[in-house]
Amino acid sequence: MFNNVQKILVLAPHTDDAEIGCGGTITKFIEEGKEVFLANFSKAPILKESSLSPDILLEELKESAKVLEIDSQHLLIYDYPVRNLTEHRQEILEEMLKLRDKIKPDLVFMPTLGDIHQDHQVIAKEGLRAFKRTTILCYEDPWGHLTFSTVGFILLEEKNIEKKIAAIKKYKSQEHRLYMDEKFIRSLAKVRGVQIGASYAEAFEVVRLIIK
Repeated sequence: MFNNVQKILVLAPHTDDAEIGCGGTITKFIEEGKEVFLANFSKAPILKESSLSPDILLEELKESAKVLEIDSQHLLIYDYPVRNLTEHRQEILEEMLKLRDKIKPDLVFMPTLGDIHQDHQVIAKEGLRAFKRTTILCYEDPWGHLTFSTVGFILLEEKNIEKKIAAIKKYKSQEHRLYMDEKFIRSLAKVRGVQIGASYAEAFEVVRLIIK
């Protein structure tokens, strides 16, 4: 059903959200010759108390995007304050509307509307407002939502999962987090694959489905 899809826009509240939620799908579509745009809405700077550079996550995002082979011109980075996107809801909506009119995406990926993180909620709700006339699939962040309806699946191959894991590994500053673990990433992809009789897959909530 994605044969007519050429332009894809991924909306991510923070660095690493897109890679974890749909990194395998991103690399699959890029390999198929589709244009993938990644809009990241917060640089999520590291606290000054940390020994790490405040911009480490920004640099890791760029390295991760290279692994996924996202065109550097298609990596769109905004600087809204982490954990405070709610205060900039209208500005974010206006930026999304600009992206809608400029890119004219055939397919949009975003966080699930059921995510309990306040920043994820903003991107999901404003994303729905901005792209309500476009097919919208919500990606999975298992630790951040109470419910997630696995009704949509995108089948992946081993090479897609390997590249997804390689991209996530670029976030060395976050490797202590349980959800960054390679075994978790691979296991979740296997679980989603088993659900559809495949080796690997990523699951999505279908919020809007427009068939042309």
